[in-house]
Amino acid sequence: MRGESAYWLAWSQISGVGPVLLQRLQQHFGNLETAWKASASDLRTVEGFGFQTLEKVVQQRTRLNPQQLLTQHQQVNPNFWTPADTEYPQLLREIPSPPPLLYYRGEVDLQENSGQKPLVGIVGTRQPTEYGIKWTRQISTALAKNGFTVVSGMAEGIDTESHSAAMKAGGRTIAVVGTGVDVIYPHKNRDLYKEILTSGIVISEYPSKTAPNRTHFPRRNRIIAGLSRAVLVMEAPIKSGALITATYANEFCRDVYALPGRVDDQPSQGCLKLISQGAGIINQQLSELLTMLGAIPQIDVEIPLVKSAPLPNLSAELQQVIDTLSIDALSFDFIVQKTGMNAGLVSSSLLQLELMGLVSQLPGMRYQKL
Repeated sequence: MRGESAYWLAWSQISGVGPVLLQRLQQHFGNLETAWKASASDLRTVEGFGFQTLEKVVQQRTRLNPQQLLTQHQQVNPNFWTPADTEYPQLLREIPSPPPLLYYRGEVDLQENSGQKPLVGIVGTRQPTEYGIKWTRQISTALAKNGFTVVSGMAEGIDTESHSAAMKAGGRTIAVVGTGVDVIYPHKNRDLYKEILTSGIVISEYPSKTAPNRTHFPRRNRIIAGLSRAVLVMEAPIKSGALITATYANEFCRDVYALPGRVDDQPSQGCLKLISQGAGIINQQLSELLTMLGAIPQIDVEIPLVKSAPLPNLSAELQQVIDTLSIDALSFDFIVQKTGMNAGLVSSSLLQLELMGLVSQLPGMRYQKL
């Protein structure tokens, strides 16, 4: 397993090759070892490999030995996953830009990684009001007591309150940071950081000793959204980074909920905007939110298995599209990326499958298998 991980590491060291391009390489060649050994002409057939990127790859990979690189890297960064590792978080595999390396520190819970234990992201402003703090504490406590793991970014304000409340309630929490996992930022959260290491984990796509950088935090937000089944935005001005997380959540087909506030309160403007765009509303009845998130268990009734009817004979294109779909709604762009087909062909295939009663279209150009 670590053999393939060496190639995820090596590719990530090539300038100009980011998470999206790495995902395309993996899909095109089947694995990154094959991609690493591919000729320049073969690499040119991968979408996104322009002349400049190709030139960088040809120049830089001759100087890198993946296995030696992995050995050296592990000496400084002993704990990390790549998509080649079975422990890599399952929900992150589903996004278009999964981190090629995900560093961690703390107590790992493999049920979280496999998706068996639900994760909910809570984000918001660094300068919350008493109203925002109150509701963040109440909701984080309720989630923790109902078996959810709370995910946030360990920033000041809403992030700090969500982590702290979840742990005080006896639950687990995950901090996704924009630094190395061994760097505490902001430094005033050093006690919170130490507590998280005993009641959850700190994770990052940046290696050990990486200092804070303003460009890292928006990228960090996609990991919060990718890990989470749903994202709750507590208080957020119009230009809040929390709205970036909500945008990623929508892109990844995650549910988004927002806490409403007064129309003349600046910290609530971002939340009101999300609600106007269709986000769920967090209200006083927390039981409703927990029900929506699946926290309240259903009555355990034995349901007889129903043998599903066999699929009709489908053309190769229709079969490829329906094999990509699942009972969870997927965005149109994600389906196009996964199938590798052009958008027009995917669109016509989805329409045919919908007419056959095999696929359902949901708002926002999302599709699910029936």
